[in-house]
Amino acid sequence: MIRVVIADDQPLVRTGFKALNEPAPDLEVVGEAGDGREEVRLVRAAGADLVLMDIRMPVLDGLAATRLITGDEDLAGVKVLILTTFEIDEYVFEALRAGASGFLGKSADAEELLHAIRTVNRGDALLSPAATRTLISRFLAAPASPQPMDETARRGLDQLTDQERQMTTLVATGLSNDEIAAQLVLSPATVKTHVNRAMVKVGARDRAQLVVFAHRSGLVESA
Repeated sequence: MIRVVIADDQPLVRTGFKALNEPAPDLEVVGEAGDGREEVRLVRAAGADLVLMDIRMPVLDGLAATRLITGDEDLAGVKVLILTTFEIDEYVFEALRAGASGFLGKSADAEELLHAIRTVNRGDALLSPAATRTLISRFLAAPASPQPMDETARRGLDQLTDQERQMTTLVATGLSNDEIAAQLVLSPATVKTHVNRAMVKVGARDRAQLVVFAHRSGLVESA
C-alpha cells in the first residue's frame, strides 16, 4: 500500500486528487494539508510514502517543504511528486534540485496521476515527456546556479565503475533501463542492477537525483 499525503492550498484541488486516488486498491490518502508546514508534520505523523506537493503554498512553500523532507534522515524513503499548473516552470527545476522525484501537471487525468504515483514510489524518475526531460537536463547543466557535490557524492563518483559511469550518463540523457539495455546489448535486469549500485554509491535517493548528480559531477559533459 502506497501511503499518500496531498499538499495544496486549494481545498477543491485536494478533494479532486483524493477522489482520483480512492478507487486504486494499492493507494491510500493518509492526510491533506493546505500549507507546507502542516504537510511536513503530516508526513511524519502518518508515515507517508509519497507526497503530492504543490509549490505555491502559504506559511511554507513546496520548495522549502521538499528540502525539509529530503534533508531529514528519518524521512529518507519519502518521495516527493510536484504538482504544477505549468508543465515547464523554473520552480519545478528548483524542486528537482531540492530532492523531488519528478512533477505532474494539475491537468493530468486519473490514469496519469496513478501512473505517476506508482512510478515515483518505486524509485523511478518522472521526467517525461522527452522534450521536458531534455529541458530539465539543460537547466541542471547550466552554470547559473552551480551546486558543489557533497562528500558522499564525491566519494561515490570515485567508486563508480566504468560501466556504472556509462549507465549514469545514459540515465541523465533520459533513457529508460530498457532503452539503455538495447543500446548496450544487455538485459534490462543487468542495467537495473548497475543503475541501483550507482545510486547507492553516490547517495542518490532515486533516479531523478541520479540525473542531478550526473550533471553536477560533469559526467554528462565529459561523455
